[in-house]
Amino acid sequence: MDVGVDRRTAGRVVTVVGPTAAGKSDLAISLAVELGGEIVNADSMQLYRGMDIGTAKMPPEERRDIPHHLLDVWDVTRAADVASYQRLARGVIDDLLTVGRTPVLVGGSGLYVRAVIDDLAFPGTDPAVRARLERELSERGATALHADLAARAPAAAAAILPGNGRRIVRALEVVELTGSFTASLPEPRSIYDVVQIGVDHPQLDARIADRVAGMWAAGMVEEVRALTGTGLRDGPTASRAVGYAQVLAWLDGALDSAESARLATIAATRRLARRQRSWFRRDPRIIWLDRPDVEQVAGMVGSA
Repeated sequence: MDVGVDRRTAGRVVTVVGPTAAGKSDLAISLAVELGGEIVNADSMQLYRGMDIGTAKMPPEERRDIPHHLLDVWDVTRAADVASYQRLARGVIDDLLTVGRTPVLVGGSGLYVRAVIDDLAFPGTDPAVRARLERELSERGATALHADLAARAPAAAAAILPGNGRRIVRALEVVELTGSFTASLPEPRSIYDVVQIGVDHPQLDARIADRVAGMWAAGMVEEVRALTGTGLRDGPTASRAVGYAQVLAWLDGALDSAESARLATIAATRRLARRQRSWFRRDPRIIWLDRPDVEQVAGMVGSA
């Protein structure tokens, strides 16, 4: 898309968001078929190559010949970087709009969705600074780094839980690079003509348990074992992904069995789903559906 072109007049973007295991991917593919669209991934863990079973990445044979963008982009050793993702995703969406295709942005990573559709700018990252802070996190722990953050940016520390090592490291990195850190996001302001569909399910806890059981049956443990050979343990983001962290804990002796890792994964996934639900429910632009009908949603997109 040419520089200076108003994205809001270029065409409509559809997002399908909500908690994990609610049915987002199936709806998104059906919408893409109905609308003449293509899928753009907004799940931060599906960006990683080889993390297929544990991220519920849609198998190619189930994608109904719909192109999927931004899957398998990063090695598992790479730290997540929302600024890089924002650039990649906007590039894909702009290209799709230019050729008259409908981008269907789907995922449960709330910050990644907002990074794409809203007027947000993110500080860059410095691999050396990030690596040093990650080492400190491993050696000293999240609580100690949170104390460092409180001394340097009290407002940021007050907004981040002392146990959230990933956010603490990022906040310290930004403070070091820019001198400040803002823990809250501005009010939503879309840069695209966007319709947001929220998908939830009244039996989500049961669906999560079923999904995790299916992952174990499909070879989740074997997938994690294979990824340890490509550096999963060294990945500051991928190694902490739900399911992968629990299997690694078992392989490293912190949990006593694969069954314990499975149960821990169910519990962690349910906590993740609650956080996702809380994040997305705060956005008044999202139209929520418990049991979405594809034709109904397509009609909403067409008439919005």
